[in-house]
Amino acid sequence: MKAVVYRAYGESPVVTEVPQPTAPDGGAVLEVRATGVCRSDWHAWRGHEPVALPHIPGHELAGVVASVGAGVTRWRVGDRVTVPFVCGCGVCEFCLAGDAQVCPHQTQPGFTGPGSFAELVAIHAADTNLVALPESVDFVTAASLGCRFATAFRAVTVHGRVRAGDWLAVHGCGGVGLSSVLIGVALGARVIAVDVSAAALDRARALGATHTVDAEPVAAIRALTAGGATVSIDALGSPETAAASVSCLRRRGRHVQAGLLLDGPTPLPMDLVVARELSINGSHGMAAADYPDMLALVADGTLRPQLLVGRVIGLAEAPAALTAMDRPPTTAGMTVIDMHHPATG
Repeated sequence: MKAVVYRAYGESPVVTEVPQPTAPDGGAVLEVRATGVCRSDWHAWRGHEPVALPHIPGHELAGVVASVGAGVTRWRVGDRVTVPFVCGCGVCEFCLAGDAQVCPHQTQPGFTGPGSFAELVAIHAADTNLVALPESVDFVTAASLGCRFATAFRAVTVHGRVRAGDWLAVHGCGGVGLSSVLIGVALGARVIAVDVSAAALDRARALGATHTVDAEPVAAIRALTAGGATVSIDALGSPETAAASVSCLRRRGRHVQAGLLLDGPTPLPMDLVVARELSINGSHGMAAADYPDMLALVADGTLRPQLLVGRVIGLAEAPAALTAMDRPPTTAGMTVIDMHHPATG
């Protein structure tokens, strides 16, 4: 099969032929129809997250079941599916409680094993991790849900508990951030988008952000909200954005850390956390069991994640799209690989 492969951290990836995967016991092989290009893939390529080399990246995917392993009962060849980027083992206490996103034995396509920048990808524990796609949700849209949108959906709805009329501050308007803006707006929140990129803020406004901020976010948000945000999300993942997200909250506000913090310990203003009784939550994806509620909102048009897709490319263009993340983005929105795109060849 064709796949994007890199053999060393930072080495230019190439599209090449590799052996096809086989379905593990309890698992399945999916024919990939679409897969997102995410900054987490870039982190692995740069060596910020260790992966076995040579490596096939990709973890936001949608497709059809190509084969199933022994013991799979819920799925058959030809089923249209997507999958969370965190796949639970299906048998531990966390998976049995519905919290596969924190499974201690989790697998992640594109990180713990070969990923979805390929014509086929193997998924473990299929009965736990595969999610049926409504016919009305196309593969490109479904791929855009897999990491960034699902992470944002759980961050906003479960940890943030955002309600109509709340002030929601979103720090960083990449994939997770713009998804958070779109979801917050759909829930009736007043959304403040924070970024240094004019293009990202333009996209946030187009998605319905009430205000945008490009400098001094804490002072600006406190002024705009007459006291601070109800909920604030660090969707980027840096010491500066994490601290600003906590600091901009009103009393008893809620901070959600969705962006990865990979540079070691991150100091937070814990004096404010104590004095204002702030809540701090981490958010790590979303379990397959929680996808139906999100997909129902996508299917009925309440949520329109297709608005977040900035560019659709073919597999042949994937190496350049991944390495381009070394530089600041020139356009806002997600890049999705469509395996049937003409550029795939």
